[in-house]
Amino acid sequence: MLLGSFARSARRAQFPRRTTLGLSLQGARRVSTLPNNRDIYVFKHPLDASKSLLTLLDTEPPTPQLALGTTTSLPPTTTTFTENPNFLDILQSVLSDHATHDPDVKQQAAVFASPGGFNLGGSGGRDGAGGANHQGGMGGANRGGWVHVSDGRNPPDWGRIAWPEDIFGSVEVDGEGRFAGEDGNYQASGTYRIITREGILNLSPFLRSKLVQRLREMEASTNTSSSNDI
Repeated sequence: MLLGSFARSARRAQFPRRTTLGLSLQGARRVSTLPNNRDIYVFKHPLDASKSLLTLLDTEPPTPQLALGTTTSLPPTTTTFTENPNFLDILQSVLSDHATHDPDVKQQAAVFASPGGFNLGGSGGRDGAGGANHQGGMGGANRGGWVHVSDGRNPPDWGRIAWPEDIFGSVEVDGEGRFAGEDGNYQASGTYRIITREGILNLSPFLRSKLVQRLREMEASTNTSSSNDI
């Protein structure tokens, strides 16, 4: 009788589920991600056990040349993270191809050209970067100019310009908010940093999908080349 009562009590008991920040379950394996950005995966560096690779791809083993960079601590900081120059080149190439198709950028262009449009392309209260900074685009109120493409980790206040380290680059728009050509004459800022005190790379869903697509294509090409060399 005591045994039966114990069994019934055990069935009624509810135990809290164990959760682990920064881990996601994919198929039969667990892949570690950054707690503050689940789109960035963490792997041990295949050539240096003291470092971790941060990447947008969940492929294991990872491809170091396609990673954001390496870090000696988790979470990464501005002093422990080392950027991968190759990744920055890929990022800028994707932005050049797709920034003008991003819903957020198109919305900024529309606001920029409106009668009450504010100057996204001037210096404002901050030292902006990219085409607007170097070429002096006037911007706003049907005059045309430059719209900045910025990281989402530290959105500026309405009517203000993002900090230089948060600006990927700029696209040119005319007085009606139309982009100059297919790519908006995209110009990289030269000031962007993958990680700052405000956080790590945070792209819009549209641009992130385009970047991941490009990285997967390059990863497949790299793996094919490696197989052919065997």
